[in-house]
Amino acid sequence: MSPFAAAVLAGLLGLLFGSFANVVIHRVPRKESIVRPASRCPSCGSAIAAWDNLPVLGWLLLRGRCRRCQAPISVRYPAVELAMAVLWALVAYRLWSDGLAWAVPAYLAVAFVCVVLTVIDATSKLLPNRVTYPAFPVVAGLLLGASLALGDLGRMQRGLLAALAVTALFLLLFLVNPSGMGFGDVKFVPTLGLALGWLSWPVLAVGIFAAFLLGGVIGVAAMVVLRLGRKSLLPFGPWLAAGALLAVLAGSQIASWYGHTLLRA
Repeated sequence: MSPFAAAVLAGLLGLLFGSFANVVIHRVPRKESIVRPASRCPSCGSAIAAWDNLPVLGWLLLRGRCRRCQAPISVRYPAVELAMAVLWALVAYRLWSDGLAWAVPAYLAVAFVCVVLTVIDATSKLLPNRVTYPAFPVVAGLLLGASLALGDLGRMQRGLLAALAVTALFLLLFLVNPSGMGFGDVKFVPTLGLALGWLSWPVLAVGIFAAFLLGGVIGVAAMVVLRLGRKSLLPFGPWLAAGALLAVLAGSQIASWYGHTLLRA
């Protein structure tokens, strides 16, 4: 299979899993089951027909409103589905092109977790244990399988060391300044550290640096535009996710560019 074909297939699957991500995003913060009952309108409680539940298309055909009560359906639903499709396509293309096809399932799982936690953290300032805790063993199992298939267990060892290192760093930051670093972030970073470290140390460095850079820039912008005080708490999970995904997609290239820039200086 070519990288392009892998990307198309992953993108189509991303639409379906984006629909499931919406279920997780809606129900997990409310401590509801993600399996039962079937999808229902939050306003009137009527069951959503299968054809109305088609990713993106269902929302467009309904014109963003419930078929039964005409209550508006948030644009977040198709946005999450589209974001998942695009990210899965990009991740699959990147890894397949780099000869890491066996690792694609693991990084699709990472992208899924990143999208879900980004939306939950941005809307409720939570990084739920029901997502952060199972994410690590799932990604670890998939990466172990990829390491065995590639005959390179060194990647797994490096990934576990990276997970330990970033967890220790974020735990230290939390202990030093609990008001500036949530414990949910500490529980999220082992999965990201494992995934980025499995690729390489430079990719890990890019991901962590990008998270702090993005979080800092947005934080300053929020203070200026929204007139928030320095003590206002802004969720950091979305920037951890954004930094990690940027590193997966372009971390090697960014690290290489930065290295060449330093050598020329």
